Amino acid sequence: MKLPLLTTLLSLLSISGSPGLTHAAIPPAALSSPPATTLSQQGRDPAQFPGYVEQLKATARQQGFNQATIDAAFTGIHFVDRAITSDRSQLEHKVTLNDYLSRVLTVGKIEKGRDKLTEYRTQLESVAAGSGVSPAFIVALWAMESQFGTIQGKEDVISALATLAFEGRREAFFTKELMAALSIIQQQGMAADALKGSWAGAMGQSQFMPSSFLNYGRDGDGDGKIDIWNNVDDVFASIANYLQKEGWKAGQGWGSEVTLPSGFDSGLSGLKTAQAKTPAQWQQLGVVLKTTPQGDAPGRAWIVTPEDGDGRSFMVYDNFRTLMHWNRSYYFAISIGMMADAIAQ
Repeated sequence: MKLPLLTTLLSLLSISGSPGLTHAAIPPAALSSPPATTLSQQGRDPAQFPGYVEQLKATARQQGFNQATIDAAFTGIHFVDRAITSDRSQLEHKVTLNDYLSRVLTVGKIEKGRDKLTEYRTQLESVAAGSGVSPAFIVALWAMESQFGTIQGKEDVISALATLAFEGRREAFFTKELMAALSIIQQQGMAADALKGSWAGAMGQSQFMPSSFLNYGRDGDGDGKIDIWNNVDDVFASIANYLQKEGWKAGQGWGSEVTLPSGFDSGLSGLKTAQAKTPAQWQQLGVVLKTTPQGDAPGRAWIVTPEDGDGRSFMVYDNFRTLMHWNRSYYFAISIGMMADAIAQ
């Protein structure tokens, strides 16, 4: 499997302080979209945005949203120039794995992660008991997505999603996310102006897209609300719920860096089910672990060698594949695993 450059950079932007498209933001098909064209080339000028908003309202009515929800959502809607420029800037630069990890796995972030693990131990252990997801992984995702909740994005989500749908390159995807945001307003009783997030519509401390909020958001403190912006209990419960629903294996780690033997068949690497072997079988082929993996021994493992990965390879387990559901980037999943290992020590 090749590392999607776009997703890698989106992860880097999100983690380094500019929330961008993250785990559930763009499906695989959208990641393979051709390079962006200008709005004028697509026949869409920002002056046409108000007319497009009326089309979105009509779509919302067709999908059964009531007029009160539509009025609440679209009052004050505006064209978000930053969403277009940020979306198109993602293909401009390449980073290697070492560069990526040096930026996102800082000593300060790891130390803060350990502090947060201690500060919220009671809540985290409660969530872990119900989900099987290790507290260290919950904190690692919280750290990477929003710097422990301090960088969530302040963009109006409805406006950002409408703008990106209008741009046209991934119109169907962003229209679907916009309709999901309307569902949050109508079903959850949330005010439209409370839906704040990144320029791409990723929301809250977990940076969930609206559809992820609907599918995985969870009330962690029993107050009847799901608040991933201000309530850490809900943030922890939602992160764990996502991982649990996507197949998290309780008690297992994510993997370990390895050294491959000379002449290793690159065709054996990748995350396809058919490429799995037991750790012992990999070791019989000459694969040598560089570090002792944390957690229970897995039944199956894969070898991944990220593109532009500075020659580094990893033996990874089912939980790594689950992290790839969150964000389809080898770099991101490796950074989460390393962060979790570091703060759990």
